[in-house]
Amino acid sequence: MTQFSRVAILLFITFFSIQISAQINKDQRYIFFLHNAYIEQNPLNVPHPEYGKAEYNEILTSFRKDNFIVYSEIRKNNTDVYDYAEKIAKQVKKLLKQGIPPNHITVIGTSKGGYIAQFVSTFVANPDMNFVFIGCFRDVDIQEFPDINFCGNILTIYEKSDVYGVSAIKRKETSKLKINHFEEIELNTGLKHGFLYKALDLWIAPSKKWANGNYDLK
Repeated sequence: MTQFSRVAILLFITFFSIQISAQINKDQRYIFFLHNAYIEQNPLNVPHPEYGKAEYNEILTSFRKDNFIVYSEIRKNNTDVYDYAEKIAKQVKKLLKQGIPPNHITVIGTSKGGYIAQFVSTFVANPDMNFVFIGCFRDVDIQEFPDINFCGNILTIYEKSDVYGVSAIKRKETSKLKINHFEEIELNTGLKHGFLYKALDLWIAPSKKWANGNYDLK
């Protein structure tokens, strides 16, 4: 068995432990991390030709070092966004049913994972849950994904040089569900879409604050 296979199996077991966990700590904070499409399509040891290595494991390690319980897995290639969002929504609802406060649950998604997270926000429709959408909104999304409605405490993070992620104010204004808190962060790293491939504190640190219920990032 290759190292990559062992890592994938471990992540699979970790992710689905939510289904079989007998003891849930209601004071604990939980993160669902949903990665970008490149990780679906390529092994982790294959760098993107422009953006370099996708630091997936480093990102998970950073969240876990701050005592979050992190659920994540490497998705199958060409995973359907809508179907996978329904799967995550069911996992979230299971935590809620077990008594975890909604503001202790955060769904964080980068690029394609961010679109999945947006659908999770719509499906769960709990205004007290936390969401972080990273590099995953374009103005055309209003027409191309009209059934997305933000709901919850919403933080969006985008990079000034990235054409695949801009301000999501338009989505906030068109959403029909309740948004308790909404904040945006514009980065200026010059890394284009590659900023979300890296385990950068520039986006990870505010994501952690948001997941800890700190909604004033100024």
